[in-house]
Amino acid sequence: MRYRRLFLENTYVFLTVVTSKRRPILIDNIELLKKSINNAKRFHDFEIFGIVILPEHFHIIIKPKCINNYPKIVHLIKTYFSKNIDINKIKNYKISPSRQKKQEKDIWQRRYWEHTIRDENDLYNHLDYIHFNPVKHNYVNAVKDWKYSSFEKFVKRKNYEINWGNFKDILHIQEMDLD
Repeated sequence: MRYRRLFLENTYVFLTVVTSKRRPILIDNIELLKKSINNAKRFHDFEIFGIVILPEHFHIIIKPKCINNYPKIVHLIKTYFSKNIDINKIKNYKISPSRQKKQEKDIWQRRYWEHTIRDENDLYNHLDYIHFNPVKHNYVNAVKDWKYSSFEKFVKRKNYEINWGNFKDILHIQEMDLD
């Protein structure tokens, strides 16, 4: 059975993109990841609503001008990053025979998770999930302490209090497991 993606115009898409073997390479290469995202924006018009970058994966909510382009956007981000990363700096880096045969670098998992946002409540639940993710993974004790997310942008807009993220704040996202 083939996996089918949903393409609904004028909607947001929540994406999870994970490194191969969950290698923790993204924070060490944060500038390259930013360039990779900006490179994708050169070719496809899309808004970034929210984002969090963790060492081995990132979550992003985007709204592409043309919904059919979000797979191309993910592909461009992954390709630019893969072509420009210094593989000699990746600890225990080895390429599987299968990837060697296809002339692929072993940087990203081949697939990615996507979810088409259904409504405003769904959008903000996923945004909360994104911002709480570094706490969930024990990188920080407080959401405000993770500098690789859009949380500060939303605090400035008064969408969140600076100390958001206590148990009561996140009850509605406890069952979401999108990593």
